[in-house]
Amino acid sequence: MLKTLGAQIKEFKKDSILTPVFMLLEVIMETIIPLMMASIIDDGVNKGNVRHIYIMGAAMAVIACISLYAGVMGGKYGARASAGFARNLRKAMYSNIQTYSFSNIDKFSTAGLVTRLTTDVTNLQNAYQMILRMCTRAPASMICAMAMAFFINARLASIYLVAVIILGSLLAFIMVRAHKYFNQVFRKYDDLNSSVQENVSAIRVVKAYVREDYEKNVFTKASMNVYKMFVKAEGIISFNAPLMQFTVYTCILLISWVGAKSIVAGNLATGELMSLLTYCMNILMSLMMLSMVFVMVTMSIASAERITEVINEKPDITDPENPVMEVKDGSIVFDNVEFSYNHDSEEPVLKDINISINSGETIGIIGGTGSAKTSLVNLISRLYDVQKGSIRVGGRDVREYDLEVLRNSVAVVLQKNVLFSGTILENLRWGDKDATEEECKEACHLACADEFIERFPDKYNTFIEQGGANVSGGQKQRLCIARALLKKPKILILDDSTSAVDTATDAKIRESFAKKIPGTTKLIIAQRISSVQGADRIIVMDDGKINGFGTHEELLKNNDIYRDVYESQTGGSGDFDENGGE
Repeated sequence: MLKTLGAQIKEFKKDSILTPVFMLLEVIMETIIPLMMASIIDDGVNKGNVRHIYIMGAAMAVIACISLYAGVMGGKYGARASAGFARNLRKAMYSNIQTYSFSNIDKFSTAGLVTRLTTDVTNLQNAYQMILRMCTRAPASMICAMAMAFFINARLASIYLVAVIILGSLLAFIMVRAHKYFNQVFRKYDDLNSSVQENVSAIRVVKAYVREDYEKNVFTKASMNVYKMFVKAEGIISFNAPLMQFTVYTCILLISWVGAKSIVAGNLATGELMSLLTYCMNILMSLMMLSMVFVMVTMSIASAERITEVINEKPDITDPENPVMEVKDGSIVFDNVEFSYNHDSEEPVLKDINISINSGETIGIIGGTGSAKTSLVNLISRLYDVQKGSIRVGGRDVREYDLEVLRNSVAVVLQKNVLFSGTILENLRWGDKDATEEECKEACHLACADEFIERFPDKYNTFIEQGGANVSGGQKQRLCIARALLKKPKILILDDSTSAVDTATDAKIRESFAKKIPGTTKLIIAQRISSVQGADRIIVMDDGKINGFGTHEELLKNNDIYRDVYESQTGGSGDFDENGGE
């Protein structure tokens, strides 16, 4: 963990070194001042030596200025080092997240990754700054003050030593006990973020169904879980303050009592006792600072472990050693494929899948909800990897290709259509960043998106709000199809991507595909029979298996599921999922 985190300091090593250097300089200056005060009292005030008072006073002013300068510079470099460290942590996590496969993201959850990129990094940033400053200043101040105290009077200084040993042991015990609760706190933060994310992204649905009170209760429950865990953790750490107070006052009382006796006996000067009391406060204040650091570090250890997990996570899907850099054509072969999202699952999601699809064919895919239609097509572009068997695209196993090459050859319009904040042109150029405006217009024409784009005042420069909130579901689907077409793929997968458009527009889109991109293999997942009956062949999925594969006419004759769905839809009654899922 330390090696992983240390690697993120990078260009801020200089700041990370200068911070403790200035902190040490500040401590040394502060340690000298009590000795000079003792000298003023014993050699100046008591002896009536005004000249000595002036000289020592001037020297103290210079040392105080040096101490102030060192403190300011330590704060400046500490802030730069900690902020830079946090920036590099976020960058390292975000960069690694971009390499994750879907299974890696499923492992952490979206809300969990957001928490790690925000709350956890902030905790670590604060802890790092305190480590650079307080963890240098406090121990150094304590050691210097202890050394000076022993130099003045070893008998009285031994009181500090005993107090430090006892207090240090108790703080270590508290830290160990609190750590397990902080680990649980950040898991509860994930649940809290998940609740907020879900509510905000689906706020229109929440309001449409008047579920605000329900959502408030869900959030309150998640927030209460965070509260309870923090109360447990902070309840243990709360013992820190009374322990510190008890130690401080006990030391002051013992030093004052023993020191007064020593002055009466002539073994200690008044100025020396004042210096010892000052060093006593320095030592105990250093312990107070360390206790603050200890609270922050206890919290940050849990955050550090979570951040390290994200940075060190290895993507499940990687490029082979000598990847194939060209996809020959759009042919697809599933050979005895078996797949599970969870490798430990007893029952696979897909089983015994054997299909051969020719390049340029249009293949329809239908099936009830949960029949694994989306899982089937996700394997083609290696969004997930099969557990058994193989998938060949263009005559080669998909695991032999360079991932970027393969995914650039396979365009997928997923069930959940996502548009990003920016103009329509900017969104379209996700398919091809170098696409001209004419190429964008052509893709939109094929997807029947030009019909509504031309009605916008700014046409292709119309600004799309985050998530495509200012366009309808059907418009969003057509823009996503156009974006996929700009990739000029060898395989085009439409995962129920025309469900929000009317049947006439759906038919126009399919007609455009047949005329304009005949060489592209097209896989169309749909709920409507009308969307797939014109396909060259149709796959009927049922419970993770292929129940039928053939033309529309062949399936009407030989496949009960397909025939039931067809009759229920053309007859104007029935529900596809009910019939198709049997």
